[in-house]
Amino acid sequence: MDKNIIEIKNKRAAFQYFLLDEYTAGMVLTGTEIKSIRDGRANLTDAYCTFIGNELFVRQMHISEYRFGSYLNHPAKRDRKLLLTRRELRKLQNKIKERGFTIVPTMLFVDSRGYAKLNIALAKGKKFFDKRETIKAKDSRRDMERQLK
Repeated sequence: MDKNIIEIKNKRAAFQYFLLDEYTAGMVLTGTEIKSIRDGRANLTDAYCTFIGNELFVRQMHISEYRFGSYLNHPAKRDRKLLLTRRELRKLQNKIKERGFTIVPTMLFVDSRGYAKLNIALAKGKKFFDKRETIKAKDSRRDMERQLK
């Protein structure tokens, strides 16, 4: 097992959305982008996925510029293409047409072969009272853990 495991999570997504189906997608990246991800310099907080034509792209995902990069460095918030099977893309595209559904990235990680992968989820937005329920459950779980210690 490798010590340098890279897992960048989007905690905000689980709070703001009900996560229904999860998929793991590959990403089309440049050399400086993968180097920045391996340094752990990425942020998924404002990111979302959208279809452009029949292809799925992640937007507003911030990958910091590589510190040793030259004039060939990448823009921090460019659209990045996601790689899924045609069947998965068709299924997601049909679900997105329904009202209230969106696709959000939940976790960015580097797999055992060194490729950056993005876990995405088909999500439905939570209402205000649903968010309050999530906070209550989290607080009660934390209190139970404190009592056990």
